[in-house]
Amino acid sequence: MDYRTYASPFSWRYGRAELRALFSEEERRRLWRAVWVALAQAQQRAGLVSQAEVDNLRAHAGEIDIEAALEIEREIHHDLMAEIRVFASQAKIGGGKLHLGATSMDIEDTVETYRLRVALAAVGESLRALMGSLAGRVREYGDLVCMAFTHLQPAEPTTLGYRLAVYAQDLLIDDTNLRFVFDQLTTKGLRGAVGTAASYEHLLDHNGKSGEFEAYVLERFGLQARDIATQTYTRKLDYLLLSALAGVGASLSKFAADIRILSSPEFGEVFEPFGKSQVGSSAMPFKRNPIMCERIDSLARLLVGYSDVAWHNAATNYLERTLDDSANRRTILPEALLCTDEIISLARKVVDGLRVDERRIAHNLRTYGPFAGTESIMMEAVRAGGDRQALHESIRSAAMEAWSALSRGEDNPLAQTLSGDATLTALVDPAQIRRLLDPIGHIGTAPQRARALADRIDATAAFPKQLLVESEA
Repeated sequence: MDYRTYASPFSWRYGRAELRALFSEEERRRLWRAVWVALAQAQQRAGLVSQAEVDNLRAHAGEIDIEAALEIEREIHHDLMAEIRVFASQAKIGGGKLHLGATSMDIEDTVETYRLRVALAAVGESLRALMGSLAGRVREYGDLVCMAFTHLQPAEPTTLGYRLAVYAQDLLIDDTNLRFVFDQLTTKGLRGAVGTAASYEHLLDHNGKSGEFEAYVLERFGLQARDIATQTYTRKLDYLLLSALAGVGASLSKFAADIRILSSPEFGEVFEPFGKSQVGSSAMPFKRNPIMCERIDSLARLLVGYSDVAWHNAATNYLERTLDDSANRRTILPEALLCTDEIISLARKVVDGLRVDERRIAHNLRTYGPFAGTESIMMEAVRAGGDRQALHESIRSAAMEAWSALSRGEDNPLAQTLSGDATLTALVDPAQIRRLLDPIGHIGTAPQRARALADRIDATAAFPKQLLVESEA
């Protein structure tokens, strides 16, 4: 790591080391060479390349020399052709047949699709682990009654497990979406300059077997191609991937933002983990900032931007291809996957280390929960013969008085006020009024639904695997 020059935070700070290695320049060139070796093997089967030439290419496939390739590239301004020249100079027997019939994107798109699938499989596996952790928390807090909030104002009771199930359900949708994208990530294949496979058909004497030739190469990378290609695979697939990753970002951004809200002093119910030696502020020693959740929200915003760029690439890749997607794809593809990997990792740390203040939850419930029972009281009173409109006004007035008392820092007097109202108690027994105002009994089917979702998550199959290509060296 050279700290004297700019480096993307994703090259050292965010995302796991394995994914950074996957998207490294050295790995990119190693995989290019693996495709060239596989291409030579296919051509050897067709009688176009000798076994000695294939063996020679395989023997030198691991001799990556990026500096030598960059020196050539500075002269010819073509990175893949520069790598071809270096490889050919090393493999003096087979180098003369290197890249026979191929165009650059036959090689590059094969490698790019492979790397995207490897990375997506890793991200999908991490998402599955996060969902499992969240399902455990859903079960743990399935019956813990707390206040729900709409418009950031107290509404009706729910359970903490049910609230966590909201996030888990969003991630279950994302998991389904990512699995669909994984299945859709197909490569261009070996189709030549405009996707017609004309060069390969020529080499094979127009025998119509270029598809078999292509399948042989792609099988070694665990890849498939679609029926139609141009010079590249459709850039719509990049957009499909990055928009799905942005969807994960949206789910985890909401989760993180909600934890931040709930950890503020006004709520004080749920907190991310905070280390014993962790520093919250350089100026204010008392601070306990929710930095992991803030980082999730910060990074998640990038994913929308990456997706937007991929949309423009798909929409403006004119005719059989233009090159105006090339430079930005070097950034948006690896960084979108590294970014998603990082926020999933952070979210799992938050879930696994989640701190819940049950006393504060109970306090907030006692303070705001009784309001949720006012409608039930009104309905019981009407059922007993009361006037609905008059009762509504009477209960509304009592509720407003109770809110005023809360604003003065007093305990909620609503139960006492309503159970002492002679007009109301003539219709509903005071004990029943107090019972109806108890928020514990006003959670519907929340616990059962939350646990059912946790069961669905636990029954979810592992994320699909991608065949890994071993080094030829």
